Amino acid sequence: MSFVSIVFFQFFAAVLLSQVVVRNARARQVLLLIASYVFYGWWDWRFCGLMLFLTAVAYLAGLGMAKRPGRRWILAVGVAVPLLVLFFFKYMNFFVDTFCAAFGVARAGALKIILPVGISFYTFQSLSYTIDVYRGKLPASRDLLKFALYIAFFPQLVAGPIVKASEFLPQLDERRGPTARRVFRGLTEMFYGMFKKAVLADQIAVFADSVFAAVGAYSSATVALAVVAYAMQIYFDFSGYSDMALGAARCLGYDLPMNFNRPYIARNISEFWKRWHISLSSWLQQYLYIPLGGNRRGAVRTYLNLMITMTLGGLWHGADWTFVAWGALHGLALCVHKLWQKRFPPKPGAWRRAVSTAMTAAFVCLMWVFFRARNFEHAALIFRRLFAFAPGANQLSSWTLLAMAFLAARAVRFAVLARREGRPVDEHAPALAYGSFWGTLGLTLLAGFTVLLMYTGDSPFIYFQF
Repeated sequence: MSFVSIVFFQFFAAVLLSQVVVRNARARQVLLLIASYVFYGWWDWRFCGLMLFLTAVAYLAGLGMAKRPGRRWILAVGVAVPLLVLFFFKYMNFFVDTFCAAFGVARAGALKIILPVGISFYTFQSLSYTIDVYRGKLPASRDLLKFALYIAFFPQLVAGPIVKASEFLPQLDERRGPTARRVFRGLTEMFYGMFKKAVLADQIAVFADSVFAAVGAYSSATVALAVVAYAMQIYFDFSGYSDMALGAARCLGYDLPMNFNRPYIARNISEFWKRWHISLSSWLQQYLYIPLGGNRRGAVRTYLNLMITMTLGGLWHGADWTFVAWGALHGLALCVHKLWQKRFPPKPGAWRRAVSTAMTAAFVCLMWVFFRARNFEHAALIFRRLFAFAPGANQLSSWTLLAMAFLAARAVRFAVLARREGRPVDEHAPALAYGSFWGTLGLTLLAGFTVLLMYTGDSPFIYFQF
């Protein structure tokens, strides 16, 4: 059930109405849990059992550690089982292929393993809960209904943000539900997200896909534009989903963590990862980088920890060596930036900020080639064409230019409003005055433009595959 489908909006309207009509908090949570499993089962009902199994593993592990604090074997089971499930469904074919290629073993055929949608996201949520309970940062949940709803909550179930139990479970202990202000603001965020996905990302994809499908036929300038276009596409696609997830949750009375904060204006690669896919970045930092030793064991160990963390982060995105390379190159860039800062401390100056921002954006765009390419040969072809300054077909996409203009205008508008109101500038500073005439008019126009201009072909969210 895609967020940009009529079926979803019918489903969401029914869920929202049920939360308005039913006043009992417990009954509301039961209805939300049922709705979440219906939402997930819409793709393939068989995987509802898998999600329920992982929920039970984390729940029982939490109870076991609450009764027997310090028992590492319970932690080991609570971590190993979800990781083994994730490995089997997502990485089994990848590792079998790699093993066969490395040792020259003939491969009879790929295993017919269906990748459950969103498995990477709800697996990481269950792992964070288990680890936090073991560390004593979170009491074990004794309410199976609330814990199951934390894992399955449908707005963020299939593509994030990755929500930690400490961020969501306390909300279930409060009396929460839809209010007029929450619904208005939530719908505004949902329409912004839908506009970014269906109007911008999907229209950009038509241009980018045509170029990447036949790279050799296009000029270097057009290939360069396609690389930038894909950077815009993946941002609008994923941040659009995140906006819709945050908006849907807000309508229902719940708050999810921000997942994007204008990443393409980052001044360096470290800042980029504090702005891009924030929930994953913080998860990797808290549950992988810091346990490995972080930056507490000397420079060499710090660089090694960064490389391990980012390489595994790349592998998390997809079972292919191109994703591993993408993560490793980002890890290398983080190491270079950390070393550069030690040797050459940053100095103030507008031109220095502009240059560093442009260099960061260029590096990120080039690295997206590995994310988008089918394999290394395809990536090499893109890079060769990109830097060959070769002639070929020229194609200019007005949607690409519109997307970049929209991004710049939106960032400026949000920054002006936030500073005027004395608030920190972030991705979700409100661009409309909620509840006012102009706010209502703006929301109506946004919805109208989305309906008129949206791409109507089959275009699932990019991060659904992860």
